[in-house]
Amino acid sequence: MRERPALGVDTEVGTLRAVLLHRPGDELRRLTPRNNDQLLFDGLPWVDRAQDEHDAFADLLRDHGVEVLLLADLLTETLTTSGAARMQGIAAAVDPRKLGHALAEDLAAHLRGVPAVELSSILTAGMTFDELPIGTGAATPSLVRLMHHGADFVIDPLPNLLFTRDSSFWVGGRVAITSLALPARVREASLTDLIYAHHPRFRGTRRAYESHTAPVEGGDVLLLAPGVIAVGVGERTTPAGAEALARSVFEDELAHTVLAVPIEQSRASMHLDTVLTMVDSDTAVMYPVVRDTLSAYTIRYDDGLVAIGGPEPFLEAAASAMGIDKLKVIDTGLDHVVAEREQWDDGNNTLALTPGVVVAYERNVETNARMEASDIEVLRIAGSELGSGRGGPRCMACPLARDPLT
Repeated sequence: MRERPALGVDTEVGTLRAVLLHRPGDELRRLTPRNNDQLLFDGLPWVDRAQDEHDAFADLLRDHGVEVLLLADLLTETLTTSGAARMQGIAAAVDPRKLGHALAEDLAAHLRGVPAVELSSILTAGMTFDELPIGTGAATPSLVRLMHHGADFVIDPLPNLLFTRDSSFWVGGRVAITSLALPARVREASLTDLIYAHHPRFRGTRRAYESHTAPVEGGDVLLLAPGVIAVGVGERTTPAGAEALARSVFEDELAHTVLAVPIEQSRASMHLDTVLTMVDSDTAVMYPVVRDTLSAYTIRYDDGLVAIGGPEPFLEAAASAMGIDKLKVIDTGLDHVVAEREQWDDGNNTLALTPGVVVAYERNVETNARMEASDIEVLRIAGSELGSGRGGPRCMACPLARDPLT
């Protein structure tokens, strides 16, 4: 039996040993033309094909020696063994402000008695009023139940669970549980939280950062080098969130420099990793439109004091913090139309398996060709359906263990 890797991550590119994924499931089947915008999808994915694409992604990782942990499996195992986790998951999902106290109490009582595998499915895929168990609310009349349409959600589905990078990330040997900005995603962090808190695999894991107020999302957090973290500030992560994260990792001695990087507040660039990812220890793939305009505020910690400087050009600030002469950049095409199309299709959102070897969507032909011309090995995966939620290989993977760079 192969020994499990020690949990911990201090760069974007150290050899990947273990990763958390979520195989898309029934939560994607809840998407309709009526709700897909609210649930942050640009279209209605063909779910069976999305599952095939995700299975191929997971198999590629396994073929390269990566241990793949699936969120749904971990959730079911946790709910099976931990009553506290069951209570935590139900409390996060059943909202009295939405359902009223009568219906919320009846539903919570019902959920406490369902098998773990069924509860896991409900917590991820949601529940409609039509699916409420017979008798729920009968003992205590519920105006909410009477006035809602049967297809309305009692518990909202979580189709964006696919993007496991956002609700947690690792800094050194600790895990950070994030605060997600948009209502459709807020509850995702409660599921990752209860898994890390109660699953035996993570017993003894310490927390790096927990925020219940200022939003920080994992897609905005890049570990540029040991002790150096870049945090995008835009649509999903706020300045207050970036500052809170910086102070937390400083206090825990997990970093000495945090770069707060303003990004456009738009759907196309919702996270920093939609315009920039590391492909080697000193090389990034980057959307050319932002190469010369991206800036950074440098937050440093020295002798117990926090100092903030800048803004200055991101590439200069990053190289200085990383202790290198220059951060090399692979532009994703000089043709503005092609570059914009491939950025939209997550051409910049790569997942490094080891320095100089990355996973990328096959559809981004120009971006992949330019990486290969710069001696980066590109492992291509299909993503025609997976990409409908606007996320690439990095978004879909939360690294749990990477080797330190030598």
